[in-house]
Amino acid sequence: MSVLSSPRGKVEVVHCRRTESQDIFCIKNLIRKFTQRLFGRLNIIYLLEKANLAVTLCNDKEEIMASAIFVDYPNWNVAKQEDWLSVFRELDSEIPCTPLNTLFLHFFVTVDEYATGCLKEIIRTVFKAVPELYFIFLIVPTYVSLGSTLITVFDQVGNMPCLSYTDDFAVHICRREDHYPQLHIRRARVEDHDDLMPIFMHFDSTLRDIYGDYFLAELIEAQDEENHAVVCEVDGKAVGFMSVCSSVNLQLLHQCFDLGPFHGFCVPHPGDLLEPSKESSIEESQVPLSLLYTLSPILQNKRALLPRHPRSSVHMRTEFLFLPCGLVGKSHQGTISHIKNVQIADVVEHGIESKSDSQGSRNAAEEPGGSASAEEMIQEKDAEDSSCEDIVSPYLSKMSDDLQDNDQKFSLLSFAGDEDVSLSSESSLPSFLFPEESSHFRPIYLGDSDAFCIQLFCIDEKYEARSLDFMSFVFSLFPNKNYCLISVPRLTPEFVLIQNFVKVVPYNNCTLEHDLYMFHRAGLLKSIQIRLANAVDAPGVANLVNTLLLSRKILDDFDQYNEACRDPDGTQLQVFVAEVAQQIVGIAVIRKEMDIEYIRSHYNIEDFIYFSHHQQEEHGRLNHFALNPIFRHYTKFFLKEILRLGHKSCLYYPVYPQCREGKLQSSRSHSLTSALHYLVPVRPRRQIVYPLEKLGINAPSKEVSKDQVGYALNHTNRKLTLEPKVTVNARIVVVGASSVGISFLETLVFCSHLKFNNLTLISTNGLPGKKLLGSEQRRFLASDHCFNDKDYALMSLCSWVNVVVGRMTGLDRAAKHVVVSKTEIVFYDHLILCTGQQYQVPCPTDADIHQHLTNREVLEKSKLRYTGKVPYNLFILNEEEDCVEALIWMRNNSILTEGTVIVYGNTIDAYTTVETLLHIGMKGSCIYFVHPPAESNITCINNYVIESAVEDALSEAGVTVYRDALLAQWNDGQNPDPISSACFTTSTKPFRLECSAFFSFYKKNVDYETFKALNDACLVYDGRLVIDTAFHTNDIAIRAAGSLTKFSNRYYSNDWTHTNFSSKEIGFQLAAAMLSLFDPTLEPVTEPPADLDRLIPMYKGAKIQGGILPGSYHYLHIAKPAIPSPLDVQRAQPDFGAEIITGNAKEGTYFRLYLSKYRLVESITCFSKEPFPSPNYIRLFGQHEQILNNLFTRYDDKRIPDLYSYFTEPWCMALFHDRFIDLKKELRQILISKKDDNPTMEQIAYRLEEEEINMNEKPQKYLQKVFEESIYKNLLEKSILDYLHYNKYHLPMFAWPGII
Repeated sequence: MSVLSSPRGKVEVVHCRRTESQDIFCIKNLIRKFTQRLFGRLNIIYLLEKANLAVTLCNDKEEIMASAIFVDYPNWNVAKQEDWLSVFRELDSEIPCTPLNTLFLHFFVTVDEYATGCLKEIIRTVFKAVPELYFIFLIVPTYVSLGSTLITVFDQVGNMPCLSYTDDFAVHICRREDHYPQLHIRRARVEDHDDLMPIFMHFDSTLRDIYGDYFLAELIEAQDEENHAVVCEVDGKAVGFMSVCSSVNLQLLHQCFDLGPFHGFCVPHPGDLLEPSKESSIEESQVPLSLLYTLSPILQNKRALLPRHPRSSVHMRTEFLFLPCGLVGKSHQGTISHIKNVQIADVVEHGIESKSDSQGSRNAAEEPGGSASAEEMIQEKDAEDSSCEDIVSPYLSKMSDDLQDNDQKFSLLSFAGDEDVSLSSESSLPSFLFPEESSHFRPIYLGDSDAFCIQLFCIDEKYEARSLDFMSFVFSLFPNKNYCLISVPRLTPEFVLIQNFVKVVPYNNCTLEHDLYMFHRAGLLKSIQIRLANAVDAPGVANLVNTLLLSRKILDDFDQYNEACRDPDGTQLQVFVAEVAQQIVGIAVIRKEMDIEYIRSHYNIEDFIYFSHHQQEEHGRLNHFALNPIFRHYTKFFLKEILRLGHKSCLYYPVYPQCREGKLQSSRSHSLTSALHYLVPVRPRRQIVYPLEKLGINAPSKEVSKDQVGYALNHTNRKLTLEPKVTVNARIVVVGASSVGISFLETLVFCSHLKFNNLTLISTNGLPGKKLLGSEQRRFLASDHCFNDKDYALMSLCSWVNVVVGRMTGLDRAAKHVVVSKTEIVFYDHLILCTGQQYQVPCPTDADIHQHLTNREVLEKSKLRYTGKVPYNLFILNEEEDCVEALIWMRNNSILTEGTVIVYGNTIDAYTTVETLLHIGMKGSCIYFVHPPAESNITCINNYVIESAVEDALSEAGVTVYRDALLAQWNDGQNPDPISSACFTTSTKPFRLECSAFFSFYKKNVDYETFKALNDACLVYDGRLVIDTAFHTNDIAIRAAGSLTKFSNRYYSNDWTHTNFSSKEIGFQLAAAMLSLFDPTLEPVTEPPADLDRLIPMYKGAKIQGGILPGSYHYLHIAKPAIPSPLDVQRAQPDFGAEIITGNAKEGTYFRLYLSKYRLVESITCFSKEPFPSPNYIRLFGQHEQILNNLFTRYDDKRIPDLYSYFTEPWCMALFHDRFIDLKKELRQILISKKDDNPTMEQIAYRLEEEEINMNEKPQKYLQKVFEESIYKNLLEKSILDYLHYNKYHLPMFAWPGII
């Protein structure tokens, strides 16, 4: 917030924010004729789309006061956008402008009264937001004066001609030093104490409470060769402080972090042991650590003033950080050896790059004597760069041998090799793709320490953006050190300083509560240059990528570019390199995006761009990207330069599924990119299932309707290159890959402005969606239609989520860790329990059927937990892997042709399993379908006509059905492994069946190990895990959702649980509840009033189940969330609406719609012999029957003989469109908006309801007449036509004015 004053004494409180599309109308109102003379006649929407940075200044009423647009190349066409630098150097060679430190002002408007103040505030904000920026140029025609506002900020430096016009143009410059200058850094002095203490105390008083009032003065006095204190100074006043120390606890770092890419932060030594010896196995415990490390831990020397104190980690704000002993160790409590996926971006950042081989000393930089101009500072920086380049050149030119093996393991994750790798049925990827830690080998480094660390850091909030100014000076204090380290408490929000650091990957057994960040001396270089590659770069590129599995493909693309600049098929190809000190430190390969229509129609790319303002040639596909991690903080600059030099406005990076048809992807190979975290994931769009034959020539184009391999799409554009993400380092652990858990992770991952670094999923079988054996095993279990295999491919959660394969067997709330598979530990800050309920091993009642016992006498025993040996031919199907295992076993043992099978259960999964067994070739006479006693009078299908058709199909197939039967014994009470027979009791006469396999779908319940872990952790459990309306358990750090849970008894709603609602919606709401903890853009959550806190939330998403039932009937049921009740009971209710039923169940043409009393679709049931488009029918839920083309009236008039055919008519396609819901919201907003002084349609409807209007006709006709005569009719028609026109690529079957 800033305060502006006008010449007349008026005052406005203003703030800056990024310009949004809804600001355009107000911005246009600020445009004057003078604005057009300065900048030309501009299309503001187009300019915003192509701008790198657009800033709007608002007052406290959110009224727009000013706006400015900045681009990284000149306007008025005075130079080509890819080659403006040479033109400006000719203009004034003393201005050290570069693409890194320069932007151009393309547009500026402001209110007249506060014009000068608004301009200066925007300029200051831009310099603050972009720390690398030093110059802003303004180019205007020479015959136009700048006016009284712009001249206060810009100075003319010369004139230059234009490439398009005969007129010359004046070049004006604005320098950083005049608005937000670089900070002056010097050694701290004791007298700085009084300036610095208010900054410390503003955030926290912990340090003073522990060490006394003068701890800072004592720390400054204690400086020596190993400990230094520096300050940043503004106008003679210290505004920031940093304490650095060369004593680093490398022993602890070696144990907890993967330091291989950085050579252990040690100077290379001939005796370094970088890989296990082939002759003998060396265990770390046999090597005395005192021989390996010569440096003491952080702050262990006698001069250190700050002892190890648990209260000494103060991190109230990003501007203040205290780290006295963050690297001092804790005991290791366990390891996790089953990490199956690692975050792609983190792997490649540390997996492809070279390490230091330099051993020379560094020349100490002299302490600056005072402030300098921008040019002097940059020229001084260039001199430092030149000196530093001589030092880092050998560093950048040489790969360390120990890194190569490490890189090769990591680069295998690019899943794009040419090898023919067979996949087992037990994993989605070959096990060799994942580095194992079973050997616990750690490299041994004998060289001297090459690092120093930051102990204490704070800075005034006003100057936080210049935090990096410290780094050049502190490196000069340690001329023989290459690395600066800082450890940060994990929950500390990422502040500006460490945004330029590289996060070091921790080992799986790391128990530290701190994250480790590294900054290399070479990262100070500002001479990085991005340019198009040429043939001379071949050795440098080869050296950079030679450890990548895809290095051959990258080099092939490099050669192809140098040879023809195009692929053999004609696709445009461009290769860019990043160069520092005449060494190649990065490479990017892009191609022209040829599938842009497919991307537009299948992904929500228009959440980020206005598609119509981008030409087809401006879209590019990022195939490969590699950048040395030392320069990782230049990743966005690299991407920005690719867009500028390549004349692109958008880049797309696809992540294909990890496995397909048993082979690793090779034809669609894209190397893993360390830039992934700087891109935004794009949500896939829900697609219409088109009746292509019926539509004929009115069907969408093949580019839209083609079915190709789905991939997850990531994106960046010019607007995003200077937009930061909020980093969240909190360890969020999700237990259970249920639909709720996957929906939760999906919601977090697709928050484009947030970057979650520590998402972990603990699951018995890893991530779902592996397509292990094609499609047949999917028919064993019914579907809830939340996610399918294609959805998983389009999300690519493995790119963002660590996956731990195992089962939760323990939970330590005090230590905040989950025990996995009884031995391994996963630490958390926030734990999400979504394990759900599973079918359990049934417990036989042990009743002797020869005693003729009935169910009534043994019913209680069936509720016990089975504790005996589980027979190997007993199959409990809960997940895809269980289905695969059962299918493989049955085929290997000839059960399908020679055996008999018992299916025990009365759930829909039992029915779909029977159908699958029949489908894969088993005779119906060899299947026994045994129904246990029902616990209620509500069946799983709850529709008599469908149940009757299924029973007839079972009878025709020869399946024997037993009802009301309770499992009594296996193998007549003898050893149950394997099961050869089963005995059952009924309400009358018991019976015995022979079998070769036993499938049980008896009851779903919480897994016993899960229950025991929760119960032992003292989480409140009452049949299910107890939660409140915000998903909290009795532990604030643990939340739970899904069928595992129930609401607390204080809500008096035991009939309502998460089981009654859509799992996908529950997961979304769970994520929304947690995002308030991490997302600074959200409004703070207010506590509900006490009386409302007793109400449980009611979610509106449809509850869906579907599958293929016996008789090859395709079944789908969609219903409003409700407490289950028999269909006949529902029909008997006085407020029961209406049913629309067509077809016959036994013929497989049954379609039922239930309309509520308000004529809304609340239930849909489809039962067909032919497959039908389920995604389309799901979109019908919640629609009014009039939207469905007056469905009820047409049905009453006998004009709808078949609903299946009715919903394939072309007009329906608009209803199935994913943006139809947005259209409905827009139309409603029009109707409730007030036009002139006339009442809204909503107000008129209320008056009719309250009988405040006298009329001689029916209310509906009166409303119709008023609507026809109002302005709303034309507005609604325009909105609908705009909707059809804008989405014409999906809806070409509709005509609109002008098309005919």
